[in-house]
This record gives sequence, structure tokens and C-alpha cells, in this order.
Amino acid sequence: MAAAAAAAAAAASTSMAATPILLHRLPAARPAAVFCPLPQRPTLSATPFKLHKESRRSSQLLVKASSSEESSLDTNELFNDLKEKWDAVENKTTVILYGGGSIVAIWLTSTVVGAINRVPLLPKIMELVGLGYTVWFVYRYLLFKSSRKELSEEIESIKKKLSGTD
Repeated sequence: MAAAAAAAAAAASTSMAATPILLHRLPAARPAAVFCPLPQRPTLSATPFKLHKESRRSSQLLVKASSSEESSLDTNELFNDLKEKWDAVENKTTVILYGGGSIVAIWLTSTVVGAINRVPLLPKIMELVGLGYTVWFVYRYLLFKSSRKELSEEIESIKKKLSGTD
């Protein structure tokens, strides 16, 4: 009896939904097997935007498909604008090198972060470092009015240096 109750409690604690289990008093000579099936998951239909009857939020979720005629973005106009901007660029090789360099930098950063994430304790330490830096930044620059003004002045000076007006 105690083993059956313990098995039922373990099965109920591991299931995703809370299901009431009724245990009948069984004689000690008969071993009791408790079977607690998991609730069925709703199946998804072939159309991903179809609303399901089981969904509680179905009344809040409305999806409207629009044709290309109703779209406010004209693809020909977009391509023409991009072509005009590309033709206006004087040093195209520099733009291509910067673009390629940025793609390589993003790939390399992703690889390094993935390698750091695989080390067992290092991701948690990095999260703590990031949290500490965030707290410091808020205290240093965002908490008081004078420090916010100082931050905005620093940002403006950096903008001037980058744009070349300084």
C-alpha cells in the first residue's frame, strides 16, 4: 500500500498537469500497479496561423493575410533607392571591406561566445560580470541628473569625433 502510494505520488509530481488520483484501499497480498498517463498534447495543423479551439488566447489572436497589392512597400521602389545609394558611394571597395569585416567579426564573436558557453562554470561567471557592470553603469551614469548630463555630453563628443566635425 505504501509503495503504491509512493509510486502514485512520484508519478503525479513528474507529470506536467495536476491530475487527481484516487487510490482505493487494496489488500496487502495483491500488488497494485498505478498508471498515470500524461495528458495529450494538441496537434498542430498544416497551417501555422489557424486558431485552435483549445487555445485560451484564440479570441485575442487575429491574423490577417494581405496581398502584395495592399502592401505599402513597393519592391521596385526599394531596389531603385538602394541602387541610387550604392551609385552615390564614392569608395565602394572600402564599403565592401567594412561589410565583409563586420560579417567575419560577427562570425568570430559567435564562435567565441559559443566556446565560452560550453565551459561549465564560465557562463554563470560572465553573467555575474555583466550584471555587476550593469549595476555600476546605472549607478555611475543613470541614477543622478548630473551624471546623466555628463553621459549625454560624452555621447555627443563621441558623435562629433566619429562624424569628423570636431
